[in-house]
Amino acid sequence: METSSLDQVRAAEFASGGATAYLATASCGLLPRRAVEAVTALAERNATGSRGGAGSFDAVDRARAGFARIAGVDPGRVATGGSVAVHVALVAASLPAGAEVLAPEGEFSSVVSPFAVRGDLRTRYVPLAGLAEAVRPETALVALSAAQSSDGRVADLDAVRAAAAAHGARTLLDASQSAGWLPLDAGAYDYTVTGAFKFLMCPRGTSFLTVTEEAQETLPVLYAGWLSAEDRWNSNYGPVRRLAAGARRYDEPVAFLAYHGAEHSLALVAEAGVDALYEHATGLAARFREGLGALGHPAVPGTSAIVAVPGLGAREPELADAGVLVSNRAGNLRAAFHLYNTEADVDRALEVLAR
Repeated sequence: METSSLDQVRAAEFASGGATAYLATASCGLLPRRAVEAVTALAERNATGSRGGAGSFDAVDRARAGFARIAGVDPGRVATGGSVAVHVALVAASLPAGAEVLAPEGEFSSVVSPFAVRGDLRTRYVPLAGLAEAVRPETALVALSAAQSSDGRVADLDAVRAAAAAHGARTLLDASQSAGWLPLDAGAYDYTVTGAFKFLMCPRGTSFLTVTEEAQETLPVLYAGWLSAEDRWNSNYGPVRRLAAGARRYDEPVAFLAYHGAEHSLALVAEAGVDALYEHATGLAARFREGLGALGHPAVPGTSAIVAVPGLGAREPELADAGVLVSNRAGNLRAAFHLYNTEADVDRALEVLAR
């Protein structure tokens, strides 16, 4: 889509009127109208007892396929769920006692806690900039976010993958803060996990796990039940006889309301195109960084759609009172830009900060 097409999508799918400059997508993305309508329709069927009111597995599988298209993998490599932490816990359960897990310092809790709480794994943390150089022969897994939650820094993913491959380590990438504006090649990692309620604009309760065929050989099926069976509807009673052939065997129980909306949110991202969203979001972020510098508030450098200003997080309530919604993370003022934002949002935030 051209930028003018993004403008049309913005007008069609998101509330207008300028009451709020919403710059908190790194916390939770806005729902497009089409997703709201789908969730509302299912909720109304649930309320009236209409046939099929519980929800549709077809909608879940369309959401699976929609994420697979964005992630560049076959739908058979995608499992659905409700949280990143639960997906990561599967990976943690697959590691032998004593295995080393390497992660960046200050990595998001859900990415590292499932490894830490096991108690019999060796977890090692290094600065993000030195992550690739820190991989060593005894490293079993490198776990990291493509974009850091606290400050939006984007990892040198090519270097990390190359280092992991050189030492025989597997890779786990969290794309929660990047999928939807930064191109994702999920097949380049053993595992990816993505909370889809941020830049993918899905309802909360939507999360995706991708697993390579090789990694499936050691990943346990901890949530085995009829949903993880190859033949769902003939596996309701007694032990499951045959698990799903692909990553669907790792599906969590379905939150149908969330996935009925996710199907449509992911379709919108695909229609807009991640490349166009990247140009739009990072362009607005660059405008914000430049304006912050002119005000004497240097931001964390980079080309991320997420902008962080160290030490300025305490001004989040002031911005909120002025109708500019940002986040306070680790003392940083964090602003995130996406499809529904405009230059007017950037300028409004700068105006408040200039007071």
